Amino acid sequence: MSQTTEQVIADGQKYVMNTYGRLPIVIDRGEGCYVWDLDGKHYLDLVAGIAVNSLGHAHPAVVRAIQEQSEKLLHCSNLYWIENQVKLAKLLVEKSGLGKAFFCNSGAEANEAAIKLARKWGKGEKYHIITLKNSFHGRTLGSLAATAQEKYQKPFMPLPEGFSAVPLGDLDALEQAIRPETCAVMLEPIQGESGIHVPTQEYMQGVQAICRKHGILLILDEVQTGLGRTGKSFCFQNFDLEPDIVSLAKAIANGVPMGAIVAKTEVADCFQPGDHASTFGGTPIATAAGFAACSILLDDDFLAGVRETGEYFRAQLRELGEKHPGMIKEVRGMGLMIGCELAGSSKAAAAELLKQGVLINSIGEHVLRLVPPLVISKAEIDEFIPQLEAALTK
Repeated sequence: MSQTTEQVIADGQKYVMNTYGRLPIVIDRGEGCYVWDLDGKHYLDLVAGIAVNSLGHAHPAVVRAIQEQSEKLLHCSNLYWIENQVKLAKLLVEKSGLGKAFFCNSGAEANEAAIKLARKWGKGEKYHIITLKNSFHGRTLGSLAATAQEKYQKPFMPLPEGFSAVPLGDLDALEQAIRPETCAVMLEPIQGESGIHVPTQEYMQGVQAICRKHGILLILDEVQTGLGRTGKSFCFQNFDLEPDIVSLAKAIANGVPMGAIVAKTEVADCFQPGDHASTFGGTPIATAAGFAACSILLDDDFLAGVRETGEYFRAQLRELGEKHPGMIKEVRGMGLMIGCELAGSSKAAAAELLKQGVLINSIGEHVLRLVPPLVISKAEIDEFIPQLEAALTK
């Protein structure tokens, strides 16, 4: 017999650690861009697990891949070759133009792997990594040390050494931060957790030029931006970059936990047996889901649709802002990674939208982050815009 919403929440408060500011609903099932709670109410999902369910919920190709693989083999050790893992690695390498892949279980783990690989490349002499202020790279101690936001770091001091941060957009500050022991620059192509901040082409090209000039690695954290989210296979392709290491997660298996890094061959080959590992990294079931999802997410026609839908979504938001001057300060983003900065409280707006049956994410005090399934239709966007207008005017 299933529990009521109230029973689940009460038991959760009693037995589950209080690490999330949870909303008072219990998601029970999903299909496409919609989810239903335990009470049967349906919601338009513009969070998508925070850019995870990029093909929507219960996508037939991913479900079928999981079902078929689960009947064969769920797990085996990485002491043996895993066919699905090799297939997915080949796909990611071919689409990224890089050399080799390593699989893990999350974005934070992917960034830990990237940090370790950069330090191994540095041969013990180069270990320092430059990141950007207001960045977000994860919550493990290493990735947290790279996350230059005091609110995340302060409770867990002291953090591992070897990181420093410079402001986004300031190439002079970046170059001045380079030391003899610097091995890499690590940044998000679009800063997500700090409010969807998109750097300029000139800046990103400048960062790459500085890395090449000083002989250090360029690491791009594409945990949130990668795999179609910005309308390209990888966000770095929007800036015509050639990174040395790219970290991935979130959308890679459409909800099955998985992360990865992809690196140039000469960098990837710095890892040798015993240097890094993950018991559950790239399991048969995870990579079956990953190959099914990425085969769609990295398809050129699918990506063209993401670009078109993203442009439409941003245009509708800007039109709403013009209709109500002073209500929406800025709409920014790329593809279907959109930040809508409000004059008023984004938390209040998100709470009102929840009542209307819309799941949306508030970051900071004034920004609504929209990272819906990449399969969202214009009709579903048209459904949301009046709901947003009602929430903001109320």
